[in-house]
Amino acid sequence: MSNPFRYFNSSPEVIRLVVMMYVRYPLSLRNVEDLLAERGIDISHETVRFWWNRFGPMFAAEIRKNRVAHMRGCPQWRWHLDEVFVKVSGKLCYLWRAVDHEGEVLEAVVTAKRDKAAALKFLKRIMKTYGRPQKIVTDGLCSYSAAMKEIGNADRQEVGRRLNNRAENSHQPFRRRESAMQRFRSAKTLQKFSSVHAQVHNHFNQERHLVTRQSYKQRRSAALAEWRALAA
Repeated sequence: MSNPFRYFNSSPEVIRLVVMMYVRYPLSLRNVEDLLAERGIDISHETVRFWWNRFGPMFAAEIRKNRVAHMRGCPQWRWHLDEVFVKVSGKLCYLWRAVDHEGEVLEAVVTAKRDKAAALKFLKRIMKTYGRPQKIVTDGLCSYSAAMKEIGNADRQEVGRRLNNRAENSHQPFRRRESAMQRFRSAKTLQKFSSVHAQVHNHFNQERHLVTRQSYKQRRSAALAEWRALAA
């Protein structure tokens, strides 16, 4: 693999730091520029934009590859599916998201509609990557039921009050990030950022409310070490 940083004057460490700050935290491009200036790193906000567009998908793909290889060897107990409205240039689009029973974001897909065809496209994509789960929890949207029947998963669907809270809560980090970005200008940008954000969120989500402080510090250090080794 050729060095992806070979045409850049900045070090790979700085580029990884910039991408992590912009994608992981609810910061604007100029917020990242100002925070780096305090550390003595002089780059413009347009450089931040270029770097996350160039390296964000590359880092996310490497994280996803490693996590998918691990998850395919484990039983998929339950998936939670949900969709939210996202306004793009004044028009409503739909962001479909799938999370597993532990809150891991499996897939994020942007569509113009939320009909049977969109639901079918979403389900086929995640099943092609991860296989079939034992149960799939959805809300009462009819598109899910129709798509489930077509692929033969109707008996695995669960619909109930508050059963899908895990999927609905998983939207919160993305919503905070969306607010800082002042929304999106195209569906293509929305698809790219939502996919990158999901993988970065998975990588650094250490479930700190479930473990001791010492265990959390160890997991955080391991996640940062893995991040610094991306595209090395």
